[in-house]
Amino acid sequence: MKTPLVYLAISVITLIGCKNSNSSQEEAQSEEVAENSEKVSSKFNITPISHATAVFEIDETVFYIDPVGGAEAFEGQPSPDMILVTDIHGDHFNMETLEAVSKPETKIVVPQAVADKIEGALTSQLVVLKNEEIKTIDGFNIEGVAMYNQGDQDKVRHVKGRGNGYVIEKGDLRVYFSGDTEDVPEMRALTDIDKAFVCMNLPYTMSVDAAADGVLAFKPKEIYPYHYRGQGGLADVEKFKSLVNQGNKEIQVKLLDWYPSTK
Repeated sequence: MKTPLVYLAISVITLIGCKNSNSSQEEAQSEEVAENSEKVSSKFNITPISHATAVFEIDETVFYIDPVGGAEAFEGQPSPDMILVTDIHGDHFNMETLEAVSKPETKIVVPQAVADKIEGALTSQLVVLKNEEIKTIDGFNIEGVAMYNQGDQDKVRHVKGRGNGYVIEKGDLRVYFSGDTEDVPEMRALTDIDKAFVCMNLPYTMSVDAAADGVLAFKPKEIYPYHYRGQGGLADVEKFKSLVNQGNKEIQVKLLDWYPSTK
């Protein structure tokens, strides 16, 4: 026969066990909430300006990428909080436009080759980023992605290491701009890209077929062809869409008007 002391001991042990179990469940729930709170869905909106140039917004932050064309090209657009410049060529980098559109607090993210060409007050606003380097700027993770022509690096238009493609990440949103590149391993190896902007213009970057093949390799959720004016005119983006959809129906191909002046 069990004594009252034995019953008391069993009750105390049971109570402690239940308390510890509840505490463990609460801690697990707290960890799950904390993890989910870090993966907040961000809003994205983009306005093509021309060719490689665009204004886009992630939540309340305004980005310009490769701003050229002077201040008039950005009439009616909000001022940039951050500017991304991919390369030194004139369809990506223009000093006068940078000076015209930048605010004193604008962060200007550039590869070293572009930084070397910037003088004056804007030098204090530069954030220099290398290929495969990631920096956190105003709550965004910005990664430099190698962009280049393959082949003899003494003869190509875009040498490896000079320019940057960019991945911009906030919360669970990852956006990629290719800059001037061919279907290089660094692009094909990208992961978890929600929105990708990929070039296709011969002879400067790559063909429609190569661009589609590269996109099918890294499987973004959405793909936007941009920077598609070459020596032969505009690339066939409808063919690009068809090739991507034939290879993977899950990838959404979005066609925006990057060349309104040609109509």
